[in-house]
Amino acid sequence: MSTRIAIIGLGYVGFPLAVEFGRNIPTLGFDIDTSRIAELNTGFDRTQEVTAEQLKESVSLTFSSNAADLSTCNTFIVTVPTPIDHFKKPDLSPLLKASEMIGKALKKGDLVIYESTVYPGCTEEDCVPVLEKFSGLKFNVDFFCGYSPERINPGDKVNTLTKIKKVTSGSTPEIAEKVDQLYRSIITAGTHKAPSMKVAEASKAIENAQRDVNISFVNELALIFDRMGIDTTEVLEAAGTKWNFLNFKPGLVGGHCIAVDPYYLLHKSESLGYYPQVILSGRRVNDNMGIFVANKLVKLLINKGQKIGGAKTLMLGITFKENCPDIRNSRVVDIYKELVDFGMDVDVYDPWANAAEVKHEHGIELVSKLADKYQAIVLTVAHNEFLDLPFAALKAENGVIFDIKSILSKDLADARL
Repeated sequence: MSTRIAIIGLGYVGFPLAVEFGRNIPTLGFDIDTSRIAELNTGFDRTQEVTAEQLKESVSLTFSSNAADLSTCNTFIVTVPTPIDHFKKPDLSPLLKASEMIGKALKKGDLVIYESTVYPGCTEEDCVPVLEKFSGLKFNVDFFCGYSPERINPGDKVNTLTKIKKVTSGSTPEIAEKVDQLYRSIITAGTHKAPSMKVAEASKAIENAQRDVNISFVNELALIFDRMGIDTTEVLEAAGTKWNFLNFKPGLVGGHCIAVDPYYLLHKSESLGYYPQVILSGRRVNDNMGIFVANKLVKLLINKGQKIGGAKTLMLGITFKENCPDIRNSRVVDIYKELVDFGMDVDVYDPWANAAEVKHEHGIELVSKLADKYQAIVLTVAHNEFLDLPFAALKAENGVIFDIKSILSKDLADARL
C-alpha cells in the first residue's frame, strides 16, 4: 500500500513538514482552525515560514479541517502544541484530542508518529491508550507508533527543516526503520535513529532544558554584574576569546520551546520522586528577568529625575524572538505588565506581530505610529527594522534607553542587559 500522510496541526512545525512531504507524497494538512485552512488554500502563511512559491511546489498537498478526511490516510504525524497550564504543569489536552481524532480514523497497519514535545514515556503511556480506546485496535499488533521530535527554529531562514538533522524512532525495530526512511526522504541533513521512543522523547526534552540552563547562567551573571556596575556584554566578549567558552547571551526566555519544555521534564522527574535542582533554579531565574528589567528601568528614570507615573514609554517588540511573528509565551509581556503597574504610559510597537492576535492573547493594543518623544525606550526584540530607528531623536531630555538585546552602541544606550 502506498503511503498517504496526514499532518495534524499546521503551525510553525506542521506546515513546513506538510509542504516538504507534499512535494512527492500524497499529504493531507489538517487543522481544526478553519480560518487557517482558508488562508493556506489561498497560498498565505501567517507564520511566514513558507513562501507562496514553495507552497506551489508542494503539488501533492491538500488541506482540510474535516476530521472525516483523515480516514483516507495511513500515516499520521502529530504536530500539535504541548503547552503548560497556569500552574506550569504539562497540558496534554491538544495532544490527547488529536490522538482521539486519529484513533477514530485508525485502520490495521497504520502508523502514528508524534513530533510534539513531551516527557519521556508520554507517547506509550498517554497517547497509545487513547489510540487503542477509540480505534478498538491493539498497539504493535494492529497499528504502530513512532516519535521524531520537531527541531523547527521559527524565523530562521538558514537552519530550515530539511537542513537540521532529525532524530527518529519507532515502537518496534522494523517500524523504527520505516520511520527513519520516511524522514530520510525529505531531510537532506540526515537522520539519527534512536534505540527507543523514550530515548527520542528525552533527547528533545534535554535539548531545550540545556539551553534554558545555559541562558539562566548568563542571566544570573547579568544580575550580579549589574550590582557591580560592569557591562555584561563586555564581560562575555572578553571571556569569549577562549576557544571553549560557550557564548550564550542574557535576555528574556520565551517562546514555545525553551521556556516551556523543561517543565515537561520536571513533571516526569517529580512523578518519579526526584526533584531537579539545576533545571528548576534556571527556570526561576529566567522567569523573573522581565521583572528585573522593569525595576531597573524605573531606577534609571528616577536617577535622571523623571516622574514615573505617566512616563511616556516605548517598548520595541512583543514577539518572543527577532524577525518572527510568533508571540507564544512572550516574556516581553512581563515587562509591560510591570511598567503599567508602576503607572507608566506604555506604547508597544512591533511591525512583525499581528495586532489582533496580540490584543486577543495579551490584551495589549499595539501602536502603528511612534510618538515624537519618550521618557523611556526599551528595546526588547532585535527586529531588523529597529536598527535604523532614530533613537537619539525619540528619546526625551533626560530620558532612558534600555537595550536588553545589546545591539545598540554603548554610547547610545543608557543600559544594556
